[in-house]
Amino acid sequence: MSKKILIVGATGSIGNKLRKTLFEKTDYELTLFSTGAGSLTIDKNRERAIVGNVFNKAQLKEAMEKQDIVFAALSGNLEKMAESIVETMKNTGVKRIIFISSMGIYNELPNSKGVIGDLPKNSILIPYRKAADIIENSGLEYTVIRPGWFDEGNDDYEITKKGEQFKGHDISRQAIANFVVKLIENSDYGINESFGISRPE
Repeated sequence: MSKKILIVGATGSIGNKLRKTLFEKTDYELTLFSTGAGSLTIDKNRERAIVGNVFNKAQLKEAMEKQDIVFAALSGNLEKMAESIVETMKNTGVKRIIFISSMGIYNELPNSKGVIGDLPKNSILIPYRKAADIIENSGLEYTVIRPGWFDEGNDDYEITKKGEQFKGHDISRQAIANFVVKLIENSDYGINESFGISRPE
């Protein structure tokens, strides 16, 4: 039976890359949720686009009904966005979420990568950490992904777990999408885990 995947932030650079990768490599049904979703050209056999805001619970609930997995890659007030997503998932009975945060939220960058990337030296990371904490404490089946800086370089990647030091620094958007597809295809992989992802150096 084909899985149903909701991509929250479908018109962002990661959401868009994941959409294309899932469409090409799987037969899953995709729901594309974003404030800009009205601009998307979709395949009506496998895709639907919903124009919506994460803070609008009615719109989010419409998108989330009967989904198997929620993927979220967002920018803005991440703490409040995470709270809205978690609440709506609980209200709709959806259990599985894959959430994009950022490297550095656990002070996991070695000195050689520049400690300015870690939380104590970089206040930009505070909402990413708060959002990750909300997801991890939600009671849902979560995977938090902490990517390095996005680029369009080669698609090699390596994974580190929470508590392990980051190895690389940059990561391609395609590599992130490939890893998410692996998580989606392997239902038991990555449950209640927080993974760093970067390109091997």
